[in-house]
Amino acid sequence: MVKVWLLVLMILYNGFSSTVDGIHNSTRPDVVNIGALFSFNTSVGRIIKIALDAAVEDVNSDPNILGETKLRLSLQEDSKYRGFLSIAEVLQLMARDTVAIIGPHSSVTAHVITHIANELQVPLISFSALDPTLSSLQFPFFIRTCHSDLFQMAAIADLVDHYGWKEVIAVYTDDDNGRNGISALGDKLAEKRCRISYKAPVSPEATPEEITNALVQVALAESRVIVVHANTLWGQKVFSVAKNLGMMGTGYVWIATAFLSAILDISSPLSSDRMDEIQGVLTPRVYTPDSELKRKFVSKWKNLTHGNTANGRLGLSFLSLYAYDTIFALAHALDAFFKQGNKITFSNDSKLSSLKGDNLHLDALNVFDEGYSLRRNIYEVNMTGVTGLFKYGPDKNLVNPAYEIMNVVGTGTRRIGYWSNHSGLSVIPPETLLSKPGNDFRESTKLLPVIWPGDTAQKPRGWVFPNNGRLLRIGVPIGVSYQQFVSQVPGTDTFQGFCIDVFLSAVNLLPYAVPYKFIPYGDHKNNPSNSELVRRITTGEFDGAVGDIAITTERTKMVDFTQPFVESGLVVVAPVKEADTSALAFLAPFTPRMWFVTAVFFIIVGTVVWILEHRVNDEFRGPPRKQVITIFWFSFSTMFFSHRENTVSTPGRCVLLIWLFVVLIITSSYTASLTSILTVQQLSSPIKGIESLVIGKEPIGIAQGSFSKDYLIHEIGIDESRLVPLVTQEEVARALEKGPQDGGIAAYIDQRAYIDIFLSSRCKYTIVGQEFTRNGWGFAFPRDSPLAVDLSTAILQMVDNGDLQRIHDKWLLSRACLSQGAKLEVERLKLKSFWGLYVICGSACLLALLIYVIQIIRQYLKHQAEEPDSPDQNPSPGSSRLRSFLSFADEKEETVKNRSKRKKMERISYRSSEGGSSSIISNKDYVAQPSSCIADSVSNGGSEKVFIKVV
Repeated sequence: MVKVWLLVLMILYNGFSSTVDGIHNSTRPDVVNIGALFSFNTSVGRIIKIALDAAVEDVNSDPNILGETKLRLSLQEDSKYRGFLSIAEVLQLMARDTVAIIGPHSSVTAHVITHIANELQVPLISFSALDPTLSSLQFPFFIRTCHSDLFQMAAIADLVDHYGWKEVIAVYTDDDNGRNGISALGDKLAEKRCRISYKAPVSPEATPEEITNALVQVALAESRVIVVHANTLWGQKVFSVAKNLGMMGTGYVWIATAFLSAILDISSPLSSDRMDEIQGVLTPRVYTPDSELKRKFVSKWKNLTHGNTANGRLGLSFLSLYAYDTIFALAHALDAFFKQGNKITFSNDSKLSSLKGDNLHLDALNVFDEGYSLRRNIYEVNMTGVTGLFKYGPDKNLVNPAYEIMNVVGTGTRRIGYWSNHSGLSVIPPETLLSKPGNDFRESTKLLPVIWPGDTAQKPRGWVFPNNGRLLRIGVPIGVSYQQFVSQVPGTDTFQGFCIDVFLSAVNLLPYAVPYKFIPYGDHKNNPSNSELVRRITTGEFDGAVGDIAITTERTKMVDFTQPFVESGLVVVAPVKEADTSALAFLAPFTPRMWFVTAVFFIIVGTVVWILEHRVNDEFRGPPRKQVITIFWFSFSTMFFSHRENTVSTPGRCVLLIWLFVVLIITSSYTASLTSILTVQQLSSPIKGIESLVIGKEPIGIAQGSFSKDYLIHEIGIDESRLVPLVTQEEVARALEKGPQDGGIAAYIDQRAYIDIFLSSRCKYTIVGQEFTRNGWGFAFPRDSPLAVDLSTAILQMVDNGDLQRIHDKWLLSRACLSQGAKLEVERLKLKSFWGLYVICGSACLLALLIYVIQIIRQYLKHQAEEPDSPDQNPSPGSSRLRSFLSFADEKEETVKNRSKRKKMERISYRSSEGGSSSIISNKDYVAQPSSCIADSVSNGGSEKVFIKVV
């Protein structure tokens, strides 16, 4: 009976399933119309048509994808990317009730027809319209099945940054695709602190003459790094014209976008003439990882294109691979679409119906009712195709964009590395890096060697001075004082000085000529503001600045500086006078704290040595008064190594040895410092440095136009009312001589290089304290200027070959005042210079005392154990026990040892006598009478005899 019921249930289940399948299958049409809009009479269009037809055939022959439903592909010719005609052509596809349109090839056409796709809710799927501005936000029904040009431009920006170039020139087609692609390149370069210095747009239908005119302007520009962004038809002409203009030689860098790699893949091998035109060019190629599916398709491609060479050989390009995967992705999306129970239905568009125009026949256009559902299913596709993983990210772009960096060499190309959005540039394939745990990209960013235009392996510098007759405008600050650094020869346009000679020598070391013109900056009456001069470089008034220009934080935010050629921090100058030697000059080497700690350690060491030697050395014993004198005498006599007392204990000798080493260092330092104080001329000043000025109220002199004013106000915190701007050296000297009481200044603050010149002939002043800034002087140029880098290299070369020192000696070497060899109040020796020695000595004292105390305690306990009848064995106050211990510690160690021996002999004699009388005293009725033992010790000639008397 159970088997019968099971059979009934199976029949009912199968019938229900058949009913459900019938209902489900009823939603699937036999044919689904899709369209393709390309210019099929071009080489690119032909390979796309072959790939699309092959994909449709493979989908229709595989029942596991769409079941019994077949795809019907309608091919519509795009009239060579002409926007207006493309509108009519896409309308023809829309009139056939197509659920999706693949194409177009051009981003220009896509910008036009995507509005129609949005209106009719028909997905417009493109693997070739790569304009980054074709966003799914603005055009929800535009779906890109390849990687946007945004990633390609990021790869090029990384390439430019990798080789250290800062400026590029963009040559591009002046259409939506060209402009928007170059805009994306500019954004990516800006992230690397690079920029597009010149743009050369060319008409999409430009003649060779027009291209020539554009490239002539490029040749006159400064940058030699040229990025070409065009289509496969127009881009080849650029290199042909550049070759004729001599712009494919040494020094140039040409980077072509993926259009060139597509041409090489489709039409390779190119003719020798065309290959000669692109030698050394770098180009990214869309990267598709190797897989079994890809290898099968490559093999199949050879069969598909066999015999189809009437218009030239058709190679395999990324466009063919993505065209093939696009059909499969659409098929998987349609399969999911039907499995969800959706039907393909169209309805009239009320907006189009309201338009009155019989000749337009807009009533033939219908809205795809389930367009949003199909669009959603396309974005949810997750498959592995011939291009690898086909999956969309949250940004509606395919995941893992990657490119190969190709170098055109000889008759073909050579891969020099890879780029991916997750690992950047590398010689390791992107899928290998992506598969590492935690995406660990520790491999250094590097590429294989490149053969550059001109058949050279040396990396081009990437820029030259523009050959347009324009001279660099170099601003030169003309100050009133310190003419040794920079000055203008009166009545001429020439300049001289230390800074000028350094610049000229550095320029002569450059491997290229630098056309420049010096332009004076200043009114010859006041010192100009170098910060304002630097700011004018940012506005374009000057192309650079040469002079005594300090490199400060604020200025480096505006311009780039060369390597400093002068180190010059801010210093304080103050009047000084010769210090008088006092009667207590011998105390000057040490600070009071140093004297105090040293004296304390003398006493501590003397006390410790006395404690360690007291029980074993007769020289450290005697009456208390004598012992106190011994401690002080011994400790202080070690200063001169004249102590008479000998140490016999091992701890005492160790402590004394360490202390004598400390004394040696201290006395040597004291002697050296005192010698310097008494033999070198000493100068004194109430100003000790910038710290003294901060806490004071006196006026302070500064150089007019110097950055020191802002620094002292904002960084040091000195009130602006205290700062007195001074122009000439004479003004500074008069103000310092007057002093703050007579309307002068207490001190003057300026850069060290200036102060050295100022003090060379003014002996009454000197530098007090230390430099409180670390500035240098450099030449200023606009941000990211390659001239700043090259001049920095030249300055370092001048340092190595001695040219910089020779120029310094020529302009700045002068005889200094004799007082400059004097010392400004020799710094006294402080405790911090010797605290390590004191720590070592103190530690040795503590360790020796600890060992000594442990030994004393052990001896004391042993002594107590040997005297069982000692009063200390009975409970007694702590003070009595302490007095007993101190009395024991005060005894001489030899006496304690002799007493211990004597006690031991007494116990032995007592046990002997007790054993001899034991037989007599055996009667238990015997009552022992009190008796006592008296032990007498008689010394005779160093020997002792013990007499025991029993009473």
